[in-house]
Amino acid sequence: MAAKLYTSYSCPFAQRVWITRNYKGLQDKIKLVPLNLQNRPAWYKEKVYPENKVPALEHNGKVIGESIDLIKYVDSNFEGPSLLHDDPEKKKFFEELLSFVDKFVWTVFSSFKGSDHPKAAVDPVFDHLENALNKFDGPFFLGEFSLADIAYIPFIERFQIFLSEVFQYDITAGRPKLAAWIEEVNKLDAYKQTKVIDPKELVAYYKQRFSGQK
Repeated sequence: MAAKLYTSYSCPFAQRVWITRNYKGLQDKIKLVPLNLQNRPAWYKEKVYPENKVPALEHNGKVIGESIDLIKYVDSNFEGPSLLHDDPEKKKFFEELLSFVDKFVWTVFSSFKGSDHPKAAVDPVFDHLENALNKFDGPFFLGEFSLADIAYIPFIERFQIFLSEVFQYDITAGRPKLAAWIEEVNKLDAYKQTKVIDPKELVAYYKQRFSGQK
């Protein structure tokens, strides 16, 4: 019986698990169950996931949540190419990247709320990623594509669109490694199938969410 991934096509946290599923070729093993987050069905909270959030994975009679936990779980409990490294140095750096991702995400989101241009707030965290991409040979954080890239790409995708459109801030300017990383990730079918469908909708949604603009 196939596992069920409760998701929303617009949620970056859920997108992490969707990419992992696609990359490992698990389309038949993990079925997507898309939910409308503006109108969540009552059965979801009552019978599936009391937290009432996405993503959540129903597998072998249990339900697991939290996107970082889930991408690790899917990688280690299902077949397909491994997205975690045995190399101790890469494992250690992977954990460092995971420990930074929340700071990165919330720093950038918070910068959208201020009246000032976000450049001063977001420059250091994007510079941090540029430096991180220098550590290993290859275009990805650990050299080859891994869960580290999956943890970041849904947010970088959205931040690139919004910062460029609203603030004329190019996240790749002066960051050749980040530019190359985005280019390489965009070549992956596993990711391309999950991308934001309408950038204009995303911009309108973030404007409303962070500044109350219509």
